[in-house]
Amino acid sequence: MTVTGQTPGQRPSLDDLAVGDVVTTGTVELERASLVRYAGASGDLNPIHWDESFATEVGLPGVIAHGMLTMGSVVGVVVDWVGDPGAVVKYGTRFTKPVPVPPRGAATVEVSAAVGALDPEAGTARIDLTVSHDGAKVLGRTQVVVRLS
Repeated sequence: MTVTGQTPGQRPSLDDLAVGDVVTTGTVELERASLVRYAGASGDLNPIHWDESFATEVGLPGVIAHGMLTMGSVVGVVVDWVGDPGAVVKYGTRFTKPVPVPPRGAATVEVSAAVGALDPEAGTARIDLTVSHDGAKVLGRTQVVVRLS
């Protein structure tokens, strides 16, 4: 798995943000090796994540990435922007479409992060993610609440 995004310059400040601001974009690349590592770490050995013929027999376009792997990977774009994984105080999403992972190469997941809400009293910003693969939204209502200075 590879995560790329904008290189953070300095830690973002709540005072510098406005609702609607796109704060960062990035991509996450998922390869079959990523699926194998995640399956071993998570214990999710469902054959839809490693057996091409099984995945197609059950109606999938082929082997697909674990939903939780996709979810866990895309938050890295926000973590890179904020500069501290401990700044994430809440994170949630809905799974809307699977991410097929080709036998060779990688599936590229595009991420755009925009300010959805600001709470100056709590010192937090809600960052709304748009997450897509091949032009289709694969996660919906993806929101990350981060504590900022």
